[in-house]
Amino acid sequence: MAAPSPSSASPAAPLRFELPSGITIAADAFGNPDAQPVIFLHGGGQTRHAWGSTAEELGALGFYAISMDHRGHGDSSWDPNGNYSIDAFVSDLLGVIEEVGAPPVLVGASIGGITALMAETQSDRSIAKGLVLVDVTPRMEKRGVLRIFDFMKGSSDGFESLEAAADAVASYLPHRQRPKDLSGLNKNLRLSEDGRYRWHWDPKMLKAWDPDGYTEEDGERVMKERSKASQRLTIPTLLVRGRMSDVVTEAQARQFLDLVPHAEYVDLEGASHMVAGDKNDVFTESVSHFIRKHFKASLASRK
Repeated sequence: MAAPSPSSASPAAPLRFELPSGITIAADAFGNPDAQPVIFLHGGGQTRHAWGSTAEELGALGFYAISMDHRGHGDSSWDPNGNYSIDAFVSDLLGVIEEVGAPPVLVGASIGGITALMAETQSDRSIAKGLVLVDVTPRMEKRGVLRIFDFMKGSSDGFESLEAAADAVASYLPHRQRPKDLSGLNKNLRLSEDGRYRWHWDPKMLKAWDPDGYTEEDGERVMKERSKASQRLTIPTLLVRGRMSDVVTEAQARQFLDLVPHAEYVDLEGASHMVAGDKNDVFTESVSHFIRKHFKASLASRK
């Protein structure tokens, strides 16, 4: 697998997608707008900055890489009614794709991956050229999902300093070395009027995603729906799993590969559920190899 060439992409170009729903989606773009688009969809509670250098590298390789904030995250609109359902995320994605004007390759982590999967398989025609699912499968470990929710809930009141936020992240991700330079946290935190640092997401999401609002039967129904959706995939597909993940097990990854026999699979050593943040260089290499294998960056590949 050849490593990506050194980044030569232009600085991020800020984008704003004004959707018919009234939601504004914020994004950063890298590369030539006339090239094959690649849209990056982050996980719940993250922002468009979660991908490290991956989008920038894809731009340098000749693609048009767009890293977007979901509604309620980063610089995108917060839904006034607290609608943070998968259907709402899917609607937003379809609106973004329509404005982009060409079927993209979708790269989605966690809830971003679910959004990409459902957008592709619920549409009456294929809306994407390819799909990369990052540590997400139809069936996931409840324990790992609850750990994410508990972290978000435990930090909803914010932090008194960047150091306190870094301590919370270090406790949640003990396998990572705590950074000495905390400036990167500023991309994911906002300084509130009360002087506390809070994550860049709408607290109403905690109510929308509260596991106490779902029964075991609800969960099983959703998993079956996503399994059936996976079986409808026909586009080139890659599953990237973090080998240390407590959200997607090896067995669950294999179940997905049984559902989607044409899918490719990468199991990244030393990475947890936060794959791109844990092993960004190797993750970028894996994703760029898959995309370059199946797609050309040129305008002709969009037709």
